[in-house]
Amino acid sequence: MKRDHLLLAVIAAIVLLVGWRAPVFLTGRNALDIANESALLAILVAGQVVVLLTRGVDLSVASNLALTGMACALVGKALPGTPIGVLLLLAITIGGLLGALNGVLIAHAGLPPIVVTLGTMSLYRGAVFVASGGAWVSEQDIHAAIKSLPRTDLLGVPLLIVIAAVVVIAMAAWLRWRPAGREVIALGNNPGAAAVAGIPQRRRLMQVYVLSGALAGLAGVLWVGRYAIAFTELAAGYELTVIAACVIGGVSIAGGIGTVGGAMLGVLFIGVVNAALPVIHVSPFWQQAIAGAVILLSVAFNAKARAAKGLPILERPSA
Repeated sequence: MKRDHLLLAVIAAIVLLVGWRAPVFLTGRNALDIANESALLAILVAGQVVVLLTRGVDLSVASNLALTGMACALVGKALPGTPIGVLLLLAITIGGLLGALNGVLIAHAGLPPIVVTLGTMSLYRGAVFVASGGAWVSEQDIHAAIKSLPRTDLLGVPLLIVIAAVVVIAMAAWLRWRPAGREVIALGNNPGAAAVAGIPQRRRLMQVYVLSGALAGLAGVLWVGRYAIAFTELAAGYELTVIAACVIGGVSIAGGIGTVGGAMLGVLFIGVVNAALPVIHVSPFWQQAIAGAVILLSVAFNAKARAAKGLPILERPSA
């Protein structure tokens, strides 16, 4: 059985077992609620996937989200007449610039991704405090359009789900059909062969970190709108959930293996587990333990996948 099919079967089994005990869990309304709760995670995961495929990691996504969300909240508070399109563009731009800083340090300065993004994670989190003076932007001060965007429905489907779906489909299509996306996968699969093949490694690394940052920025303004609050510790630690969803979904932390679709199954798994365990009165501490166990199993599966599927992009010369 393929890994994705196995994960899908596990998710279905959880849904059916919990639904047997609490039938409300099997309703369409509950499915929409799970999808809506998972939409922001899906946006962040779509950006993280392309980074992991290059053998990198972006630990700064949650801090980027918090800083961008706070910046948009402050702008919206100071200029309540600002159109929502301007605020969205501002969020994506700020997030992209923060991602570009990671890209410059990694692609051009040659620094390790985990060190760079660990540093910028703290830097961006500190910048949130500086920008806000440590104060919260509460619901009554959040721009009305920011609050209404994630709470709007489109043909009965929450707009947040629609935005996440557009982002995920666009990222999957980019990796599957665009030359740049294929080069990202090749770069992570075999950097040496990618260099020989003429793939512009620095450009692709810059590209993936800017993409990750821009999507974190988009998620930032949507997060502030959904929960109607902005504060220093917004989404603290959420970068670990993002990486967990990728790993559970079959994206290898060693690079070169994984798909956006598989990562979305990881998002779905986390969403279903987070929704299911409270229904059956399981402690949140068990939620963390279960997630940790699944991550360990996923890493083991990923290691086998790399051994089986990690092929070079150039053939070795015959003897």
